Amino acid sequence: MEIVLSETARPFITARYGLPMEQVELDRRGRVAVLTLNRPDRLNAWTPRMAFELYSSLRDLDADDATRAIVVTGAGRAFCAGAELDASGDTFATEGKWAVDEELTRATRPWNLRTPVIGALNGHAVGIGATLPLGFDVRIASEDAKTGFVFTRRGIVPEASSTWILPRLIGFGRAMELLVSGRVLLAQEALRYGVVDRVVPKDRVLDEALELAEEIATHAAPVSVAITKQLLWRQLGEPDPERARQLEDRLFYWSGQQPDAREGVRSFMDERDPEWSMTLDDFPAELFGEP
Repeated sequence: MEIVLSETARPFITARYGLPMEQVELDRRGRVAVLTLNRPDRLNAWTPRMAFELYSSLRDLDADDATRAIVVTGAGRAFCAGAELDASGDTFATEGKWAVDEELTRATRPWNLRTPVIGALNGHAVGIGATLPLGFDVRIASEDAKTGFVFTRRGIVPEASSTWILPRLIGFGRAMELLVSGRVLLAQEALRYGVVDRVVPKDRVLDEALELAEEIATHAAPVSVAITKQLLWRQLGEPDPERARQLEDRLFYWSGQQPDAREGVRSFMDERDPEWSMTLDDFPAELFGEP
């Protein structure tokens, strides 16, 4: 497959093919992978290279049966302070500057990924630092974190599917308020609005995310998790409740006939941890139809 990159991102293709990643760190903890945005001296400001390294890692981990859950966090005192700004004011002036690879970004949209992604927002999450986690499945924030969709205050408009995702997460009125005003929320405000799912002490953010990830990795069947994740994301865009029910029923009956369903019942009855035998190769993509 031909890789199509913007001119800005093109030099960073090397990060995908064997050279060390520079702006995203990967740490494997058993069946859980931790991806860390790693520019702490710049408050993990977003760059095309960071995007390419993160999306490449997400795609690779999503195809790996040994990875049952993914945690994304930031190094240092921020999660991500937004795009790396250009003092000239032309940060956003070049068309395609922030584009990476269309096929790669499509593959890593939340409704196409099969592995749960948990955000451990260890500090401020602003701009892309706020919209990126909307594509995660769970967001756990530090009690001192601030988050803001500040695009209108920079003379641009929101991105990263945020105008589609945010209203579905928190409702149209609240999404309109936050996206139009661009105001910054304190952690507890973000929790009340539904922008994040949990607020914890700063020194507990990563631990709480890892605990949830390990719970998923240990107790939940990976194919069942993948199906459930995609059902939830894809049903957000399904306007017909009857079609939504039909898809859900189709997948329920399919899963009930699989080896993991038998193992789930048997392990529960035997009071032991389950030993799942199915892999992502067993994922029934054909039952979903076109995304």
